Amino acid sequence: MKPDYQIKNVKLYCCDNMEFMKGISDNFYDLAIVDPPYGINMGGGADWGTNTKTFHNKKNWDSEIPDKNYFIELIRVSKQQIIWGGNYFIEMLYNTKSFIVWNKMNGSNNMADCELAWTSFDKPVRMYSGHIFSGIGNSNYKSIHPTQKPIRLYKWILQNYAKEGDKIFDSHGGSFSSACACLDLGFDFDGCEIDKEYFDNAVNRLKNNVQEYIDFA
Repeated sequence: MKPDYQIKNVKLYCCDNMEFMKGISDNFYDLAIVDPPYGINMGGGADWGTNTKTFHNKKNWDSEIPDKNYFIELIRVSKQQIIWGGNYFIEMLYNTKSFIVWNKMNGSNNMADCELAWTSFDKPVRMYSGHIFSGIGNSNYKSIHPTQKPIRLYKWILQNYAKEGDKIFDSHGGSFSSACACLDLGFDFDGCEIDKEYFDNAVNRLKNNVQEYIDFA
């Protein structure tokens, strides 16, 4: 399949991830880092505050979790997997000792203190600590997706779980923070996003390659 956008070794596809994975051979990717819908209706429609540019149109992509076939395909095409929200998909996966904990350093508010990622690695539980605004300040933060994660978080994952020369896959690109991290660190990357609005905004993000995204977010 021809990418809809490519910069260096980072290729983005505006497509259904299941259709995309059908054309991928077994174990083609060294590592899949994915953030599927958790089924908790986080499809946007809310502003995080007057100092942030984070209002999103309401969408229904997070009304349910992917079915079992998605996880079967994901594990087929990749040698190792890191799956954000793995605690919502326990029945779809298998036992692991290796979770990643993102300590969001939110302080005293009604947002979750952390997020969990299930991994297929034989490693102890590891924790990354960093607020989503860490290093940039609220006034500079721009979100193009309601569940956007920091590029710094993805860089930390790549530095701790990937090896030089690894091929990386993201089935639910969203804001494509994963792609930004791979671009900056020199990893080959393929990513899918089915929503055209999110996809176009992510392409602009990569085209602009501005400091607040690549260096700080």
